[in-house]
Amino acid sequence: MNLPNKITVSRLVLSVIIIIILIFPFDTVGITLPRLFINEMLVVDIKYFVAGVLFIIASLSDFLDGYIARKYNMVTDLGKMLDAIADKILVNAVLILLATSGFIHPIIPVVIVIRDTFVNTIKMIAGNKGNVVAASIAGKIKTILMMCGVALTLFYNLPFELINIKVSNILLTLACIMSIISGIQYYNSNKQYLKEN
Repeated sequence: MNLPNKITVSRLVLSVIIIIILIFPFDTVGITLPRLFINEMLVVDIKYFVAGVLFIIASLSDFLDGYIARKYNMVTDLGKMLDAIADKILVNAVLILLATSGFIHPIIPVVIVIRDTFVNTIKMIAGNKGNVVAASIAGKIKTILMMCGVALTLFYNLPFELINIKVSNILLTLACIMSIISGIQYYNSNKQYLKEN
């Protein structure tokens, strides 16, 4: 297993750790996690901060493994598969957990999961026809907006929350819009393969 694939596997491991941190019932098993009292209106659960730090590390590894693989010609089919799996687990699982915890509107993970399923289907069909579907600019912008929005949400939108500007919500909303735009672009670029089926 080459270095980019090892980085991708580490992102998978980090993703699982983040999920466990977010869903583990610490209070139920008698573990009291510290809370930060930012002001009289904002009390921060430290587990979201820990998950946020790990999420940033995992997100940076997403860019790192791709950069190393392309620069040193270490791109493999295994790496492509692992990278796609790691990305979906990292982002989609965290979005769903944030929605169930009331941090974000449920429509956000719904849009992202539907879009990802749609695009992955297009990539699979096109791949079976021998065509490699490259990531679009809109898709890359979506990923950056999504990573930043999720990280900021895990950090309770601080410091912007102190001045009552919902930057995390704005970023996630823009990410949803870019998701739809990129999904349409993927369809338009590959609809000939869909029509053949």
